[in-house]
Amino acid sequence: MIIPRRRFLGSSLFVLGASLLDRLTTPLWAWNERARLDATVAATPASPVQFIDVAERAGLNIPNVWGGVDKKRIIIETKGSGIAFFDYDNDGWLDIYLTNGSRLDQNWAPGKEPTTHLFKNNRDGTFIDVTEKSGLGRSGWQTGVCVGDYDNDGWDDLFCTFWGHNILFHNNGNGTFTDVTRKAGLQQDHGRWGTGCTFFDYDRDGHLDLFVCNFVKLDPDKPLTMDQQSFCQWKGVPTMCGPRGLPGDTNILYRNNGDGTFKDVSEKAGILKPGPRYSITSISYDFDNDGWPDIYVAVDSEPSILFKNNHDGTFTDIAVMAGCAYNDDGHEQAGMGLGVADYDCDGWFDIFKTNFADDTCNLYHNNGDGTFTDLSFDSGVGINNSYVAWGCGFIDYDNDGWSDIVQVNGHVYPEIDHYNFGETFKNPRLVYKNLGNGHFKDVSATMGPGMTAKYSSRGAAFGDFDNDGGMDVLVLNMNELPSLLKNIGGNKQNWIKIKLVGTKCNRTAIGARVRVVTGKHIQMDEVSSGTSVMSQNDLRLHFGLGTVETVDMIEVKWPTTQKLEKFVRVKANQIITIREGDGIVSTMKPHAG
Repeated sequence: MIIPRRRFLGSSLFVLGASLLDRLTTPLWAWNERARLDATVAATPASPVQFIDVAERAGLNIPNVWGGVDKKRIIIETKGSGIAFFDYDNDGWLDIYLTNGSRLDQNWAPGKEPTTHLFKNNRDGTFIDVTEKSGLGRSGWQTGVCVGDYDNDGWDDLFCTFWGHNILFHNNGNGTFTDVTRKAGLQQDHGRWGTGCTFFDYDRDGHLDLFVCNFVKLDPDKPLTMDQQSFCQWKGVPTMCGPRGLPGDTNILYRNNGDGTFKDVSEKAGILKPGPRYSITSISYDFDNDGWPDIYVAVDSEPSILFKNNHDGTFTDIAVMAGCAYNDDGHEQAGMGLGVADYDCDGWFDIFKTNFADDTCNLYHNNGDGTFTDLSFDSGVGINNSYVAWGCGFIDYDNDGWSDIVQVNGHVYPEIDHYNFGETFKNPRLVYKNLGNGHFKDVSATMGPGMTAKYSSRGAAFGDFDNDGGMDVLVLNMNELPSLLKNIGGNKQNWIKIKLVGTKCNRTAIGARVRVVTGKHIQMDEVSSGTSVMSQNDLRLHFGLGTVETVDMIEVKWPTTQKLEKFVRVKANQIITIREGDGIVSTMKPHAG
């Protein structure tokens, strides 16, 4: 049993444990920032862990542009997009990729269109915009993003979905990317509304395949004019229509041919059998512990999908029989975002799904027999139903060895602020603390200004951007700057972070499973691509250890061969890299903060 060690933050938070040289060489702006953050923490009561938005100080100065600010007239303006943490240059520090959109009724001057952006981590708490050099800047409505090394050259590539035409960016390994969509066989003749995406190796051949969600059939090449739009009603208020009443679209499975190209195998693999759906976010984990990756898809206003891997190149949707297509009352929900974790440490992956307002999010507990039970109310996460919920994830924010839940929110109708519905367009974030007994507690109000600040948010990504051992949160805010929520105090308890590198399996090691054993407490996670809402988390696996200073055993199960590798008596509070077949090849001490 891991016993949480709670400590309130003192004014010396940022310098405890730092060397004299670190203090003498710290730039003046950083000392000022530390003093400001210390003052903010001191003024916020109750929690030993606080989240502070440092985006502006970090140099994330590109605002999101997505549809109308005061009103939304067509469904594309409401959906928003994802965001990504990923280490594009393999320096061990998380970089940031920001998606972007447009406006329906604005003609941008040449060179002034909103574009996507790549920010390189300077390793000192700041980022620099390297979009121009990278070649990643694109205009248009980019909705989703996922990361994986599809050609096994050692550099993670980027797949981007659009309301329009998706793009596969090949990482050239020199800070630049090349659009290889057509060369890779991923170019489509007609534009579609791509949403979530997931790299995974469904046939375990060592090459990453690609699953792509599509939402509504809304032709981006022939968009309707404003006078062609029809309007619906929500609670008696005129609003844009959809998705109900609009034609849904089908999802796509691309098989990696192993030569840098892909083949659409959707029909052969059974992906088309559920028919058109309003799919938003997809994830891939081995939910039934049979050694083969499955797929779960959050679907808006229709039953969600669980594709069981049949081990022969085909999938079967078992969501209804498994109990994770509907809520506990048997109703369809407006599924948005997904988080996966073994939250109760019983050896089976569970699912958290976010939904629309006037409904609760789902916590599907994996029963270990091929079925799930919706424990939203029993677990304590079903107490909030006034938010339209989007990005979400399981992170152990206080490193006590139990995965907590973070959820970001934002309504789709700005017009709601003019009515007394008890709901607002901009909302705070939510944090549910895992109590270690199957139950969660809403601690949102005590988690600092980064969580209580109100935005209409969409995508969220989770990772340790400053390598200090505390899990941070990156949030896309509709028509505003992003939020970079620094975790202050989470690293006061022990932790270990693991980067996996495949050799026989795919280089990104997507699908590799890690078990961390400390006494009788066993945690589990898998490397995954494309989570939260149409977003990408840190590919490194993070485990809180509480007061434990040495991990008894780390067990890695590699996806292609299913071979187990075990490492015993590993010291806490470090970032280790494990390469398949070669063991622990490097270690990194935490950054002082």
